[in-house]
Amino acid sequence: MKVIKSGTELRLYSDNLETFDKIPAGFYSISFGTMTGWSLEVAPALEVKEKVYGVNSDKVNKVLKAFKRSNKNLGVILSGDKGIGKSLTARMISIKAAALGYPVIIVSTYIPGIASFLNSIEQECVVLMDEFDKTFGSRDEDSNTISDPQTEMLSLFDGISSGKKLFIVTCNDLYGVSSFLVNRPGRFHYHFRFDYPTADGIYEYLHDKGITDKEIRKVIEFSHKVQLNYDCLHAIAFELEDGGEFEDAINDLNIINLNEQIYNITVYFTDGAMLRAKETLNLFSSEETSTDFFDKELRAIGRITYVPSDVSDFNGKEVLTPSHCTWDIDDDLKSALNAENNDFLTPTARESAEFWSKQRLDHVEFMLSESRNYKYTV
Repeated sequence: MKVIKSGTELRLYSDNLETFDKIPAGFYSISFGTMTGWSLEVAPALEVKEKVYGVNSDKVNKVLKAFKRSNKNLGVILSGDKGIGKSLTARMISIKAAALGYPVIIVSTYIPGIASFLNSIEQECVVLMDEFDKTFGSRDEDSNTISDPQTEMLSLFDGISSGKKLFIVTCNDLYGVSSFLVNRPGRFHYHFRFDYPTADGIYEYLHDKGITDKEIRKVIEFSHKVQLNYDCLHAIAFELEDGGEFEDAINDLNIINLNEQIYNITVYFTDGAMLRAKETLNLFSSEETSTDFFDKELRAIGRITYVPSDVSDFNGKEVLTPSHCTWDIDDDLKSALNAENNDFLTPTARESAEFWSKQRLDHVEFMLSESRNYKYTV
């Protein structure tokens, strides 16, 4: 039997009781009981068992090096769509931190008062909050919790406590994260943005899985029309590893066409002129549609009419040829040019109308729009 005295209170424990001056390195989850209060429970060690794709290991080292140099809390936001490497990167940072001697506390649920408990830990540690926008999303007043759990965390992130902490936050919906956290490097020093794998990334992943180049080309062509994350690639590879074909795999897998995709559309004319537009489309649709194009002053120029499913791969690009679409200048523009008296057109407008009326279509390119890049490029 072991007896622990705290103030005037004595508590009895079994002989396997261990005491520490600090939380040992390792992985822990948070537990709370109405009778017992807050505690940490040893959690299974985080692991990465296979080759990592789409994650820059330099970022992992950069975070831990910065945390060591910092004299206060350091925060890292990992944002982007599901299945493209955020949680894996968070796991890699956590694993390396544990190897360096830091305890890693995994926060998987929100409990009122959790910020105060974390604040009471007076030693350097890592706090991992996966899917922060979901776990710490706004709560109903009827749930007997505060309306915005993220507000409770602000003082914790600000680093008022005596124990320096590395906060790692992942989120799918950046707009689900408080505006008091985004663009506040005093609270979250780093923000790593994740995007979908490129054609080279898809090739590397599937090639390493032993998939033939013939099937890989099909997957890459498909990725020009639909964004594929690493979860999708893993499932596709699993089906193709056994000698299957991509057409059969994509028909059976839980990868379905729920949403239209956003495409950057560029019309190329025979003399080198071009027009650009952005359109939400389903390139697997057989229903005729059209896309309008405008000049810099937002004056209508013309439109292409086409069947989205006619868009096909040509040298790694999704292309429509003139035989599969039509180009027409805007009706108002056409009427103005054909009118006997078009003095209402300014010289610049008249010149523009005449220029576009003479253009001949060469081809149209469709490029799947990347997830919005929130980062500044300088």
